[in-house]
Formats: sequence, structure tokens, C-alpha cells
Amino acid sequence: MKWINNLPQWLVWGLILPIIVLNGWAILLVTDYFRQLFAIFVGANLLAFILNYAVRWLQRHGLSRARAILVVFLLALSLFFILTVTLIPVLMDQVNGLFQKLPVWLVSGNDQFQSLQSWALARRLPVDLLDFVARLQETLLTQLQPLSSGVVGLGIGLAGSALDFVITIALAFYLLVHGERLWDGVFQWVPSHSSSELRRSLQQNFHNYFSGQATLAMLMGVTMIVVFVVLQVPFGLLFGLAVGIMTLIPLGAPLSIGLISFLVGLSSFWLGVKMLVVGIFVNQTIENAIAPRLLGRFTGLNPAWVIVALLIGARVSGVLGLLMAIPMAGFTKSVVETLRAKDGTGDR
Repeated sequence: MKWINNLPQWLVWGLILPIIVLNGWAILLVTDYFRQLFAIFVGANLLAFILNYAVRWLQRHGLSRARAILVVFLLALSLFFILTVTLIPVLMDQVNGLFQKLPVWLVSGNDQFQSLQSWALARRLPVDLLDFVARLQETLLTQLQPLSSGVVGLGIGLAGSALDFVITIALAFYLLVHGERLWDGVFQWVPSHSSSELRRSLQQNFHNYFSGQATLAMLMGVTMIVVFVVLQVPFGLLFGLAVGIMTLIPLGAPLSIGLISFLVGLSSFWLGVKMLVVGIFVNQTIENAIAPRLLGRFTGLNPAWVIVALLIGARVSGVLGLLMAIPMAGFTKSVVETLRAKDGTGDR
């Protein structure tokens, strides 16, 4: 293989890039074909990873791991049942109410934009809002329903059916009990001198993400629900929960606040302005005062690569892919840096 080192750099990359593209395309085809199984496996791993925090906490307080797993699992199932009985019906009612109100809001918004257009024409301003509004209304009607369904159905859509839900729960329980042995077997395929380092990097990236970003999302969601209720925003619970979930995604919070404020502003302009101002204030306060303490140094990814990672994650596994994209991108970055460092050491 020494002959490769004698080739020009551009020729080496010309040979390597098509192989990378073909392998990536093959992986996308495989994951798309096994999308349902992939979603179950990823969802179970995420669930086990999150529940493992509580299991370790109970272990530090004297419980054996087996008893800690049993207690945490029973509490998690009880919490899921309570939310299913109490919160989910309220959210579904608000979703149905939102789509009943949405045509009325669009008509009201259209009237407001027509008034603004008349005001601009009276002053001979080169502004044409009607075409913009028509396109925006069409986009909202076609895109808002899948988006809202994805936000509200995050937990339910993970299972897809009763059987998938049972399999996901059972697999998560198995991963809590025997997950270490499973990952030991997976990392046996990795060279021994890199296995422990890669495993530590993978755990660290997911730990940083879910202990930091998920905490911020929970804080943002609860705060926005309280703010929307105080401002008497219609569907405040649904909108606040949507902002909290979108906080898991980089730039998701300000984008969701802007979209929700715009929707409400179609019905009540000044209420929409209040929501936008207060929402951005809350978001900036949390991002600048609390986020640095929780996140510290996380992935160090360039924002452009963050967007690319999110697009790939969404293409591969939808909402779950969005949740997995950032920690996996951070892990990939760590792997590349490790390989480059070892190559540099080998060259010296």
C-alpha cells in the first residue's frame, strides 16, 4: 500500500470520495429499508441511556443495580401512564382546536395584511404583501400539520403501534440490564488500542448532550408554558411544549418562537408581538445565563456542519434522527481528531 503515498493528493481524494459517497448511499438505502427496526433500536437505546442516570443515582444511594433498574422502570411506566391519561388528551384537544382555528386566523391575518398593503399603497411604497401572504398561507397549511403531528407525537410515534411500543420497552429494559455486555461485543470489532477511547468519546458526547441540551429544553418548555399562560395565549400548553422540544435542536427555540408568535399574531397582532418579545428575552436569558454553565464545551462543531448533521439525521430517522444528529456529529469529530492525532504521531 506504499504506492498510495506516492500518488498526488488530488488523485487520492478522487479515488476515496466516490467510495465514501457509495458507502453513504448504501447506508441510507439500508436504514430506509429497515427504518422501523432502526427507530425501535435507536429509541430503546435513548430510553435506556436516559433511565440509566436514575439507575446510577439509586445505586449511589445503596440499591443494587437490579433493584434500581426495577424501581426506575416501574416509575417510568407509571409516569408514562399518568401522562397518557392526563396530558396527552389535553394536547390532542389543543391540536384539534388549533387546526379548527387556523383557517380563521389566516383570514384575520389576510385582512391585516390587506390593510397594511392599502396603507403602503396610499404612501406609494413599493411593497407587495398580498402575493407573499398567499404563498405563506399555502406553505403553512401544507407544512404545519406534519410539524405539529411530529412534535406532539414524539413519544407515540416512536412506537407506531402497540407491538412496536412493547418491543421498544422490552429492548430498553434489556439494554439497562445487559447493555454493557452488548457494547463490549460491538467494540470488540474496533482495534484494541482505540476501543476504550472511542467508547469513552461516544458516551461523553451523548452525556453532554442529554445532561445539557435536554435540561435546557425542559427548562425552556416549562418557562414558555408559564409565560404563554400568563399572557393568555391560546393553546399555550401546546405551544410551550413545542418550543421546549424544538430547543433540543440548535436554533430550534428562536425559530419556533418566531413561528408561533406569527401564527398568534394573525389573530391578535399585539399579542403576537408580546409573545415574540418575551419569548426572545426568555430564550436569550437561558442561552446566555444558564446554558454556558450546563453545556460548557460540547461538540465544537462549525454551525454549517451542525446544519448538515441535522439534515442527515432528519433524512435517516426523522425526529429521532434530529435528536441523534448532534451527539453523533460530535462523536464523528472526535474520531477524526483521534485518527489525525495518531497519524501525526506515527509520522513523527
